[in-house]
Parts: sequence; structure tokens; C-alpha cells
Amino acid sequence: AYVSDAGTPAVSDPGAVLVSEAAAAGYKVVPIPGPSSALAALSVAGDTAGAGFRFVGFLPAKGGERRSALAAALADAATQVLFEAPHRITALAAELAVAAPARCVTLARELTKQFETIVTVPAADLPRWLAEDDNRQRGEFVLVLHALPAVPAAAEALSPATLQALRVLLRELPLKQAVALAAEITGAPRNALYQRALADRGAAESGGAEAPA
Repeated sequence: AYVSDAGTPAVSDPGAVLVSEAAAAGYKVVPIPGPSSALAALSVAGDTAGAGFRFVGFLPAKGGERRSALAAALADAATQVLFEAPHRITALAAELAVAAPARCVTLARELTKQFETIVTVPAADLPRWLAEDDNRQRGEFVLVLHALPAVPAAAEALSPATLQALRVLLRELPLKQAVALAAEITGAPRNALYQRALADRGAAESGGAEAPA
């Protein structure tokens, strides 16, 4: 029997190695469901744009590998589930605040335990929330990076020339002013331009490429 004291066996722990070796030796491996912190966090995240999720688990500890893994997670528009240790949670919050300030994050601490804490905030607010109480930096953490909103069909239908005009204006002007001028110049619907500008900005803040034309 293999029992884990930190959630479902073989999820971000060495259990998969034991399962593989047992199966190779001819033993039948039978699962007995236990608590899953990833699914528990997803169930209370309220991620309305999500459709499925990608399980990331713990990011690598080394600097370069860690930055690459986090960038890959943020570039993915789908819901991402991360684990983090207490001695690295403030660093991860700071990285998220810089790389994707507008992305919505649900932080779940000590799930199903006495001091369970769940909060959903923009990534930009996460460092401040953790700093307000040292106890918030203790325990086991699951972070749900909410999915990026889908680009509405009307915004997808904008012509390449219209999108280029919008992007040039967005580089120089606040969003609402850029959208208003783009609508006046191109004749495209203001609402479609606004939705596309929001989607492009969200993708850029999360480390991804611009949405396709």
C-alpha cells in the first residue's frame, strides 16, 4: 500500500515511480480515491472562462528553468493549476504580479484543514494580500491561474488592416481612447474593437503572443 500525507499519490510526488515498478513486477495496481487539492481548488475558483485545465504542479526550483516554466504556463490561455511551497510563495506571487498583473488568480492555502484560506484576486494584488498577514505565507498552496477570456466572434472577424491600426493606437494611447479613434478611422464596430483590445492586452500581460488576426 502507498499512502500520501499530502493529497493524491503520484500527483507531484514520486508515486508514479512506485506504480510503474509494481506494474512491471506483475502486481495489480488499484486506486483508492483520496483528496485532490488540484480539483478542490478548481471547484472554488469560479473560473467562468475555463474549459478544462492544465496541471503544472510545482515549478522547477532553478532560476532559468523556473522562469521558462512559468512563462509557458502564462502563455497558455487555458486554466493552469500550480503547487507552491511556503518558502517560495512570496517570490511566485511577485513574479505573477509582474508578468501577468491582470490575470485572475485563486490562491488556496491549507485546503480541507483548520486554517484553510481561499482568495481570488488579480495577480497584481497577490503580493499585497500575502504581506498583510504572515500566517498567509504558511502551509501548502495551490494556485489556479484563470483562463484568459475568449475573443468574441465579432472581434475575430476584424480585418488585418483594422487590427494593425488598433495595435498602433494602443501602443500610444489609453485603451478607451485608442478604441474610439480606431472605430472612427476604420469604421469597425466599437464594441468589437474594445473586446479585441482587451483580449490582446490580456494575452500580452500573460506573456503570450498577440491573438491571431
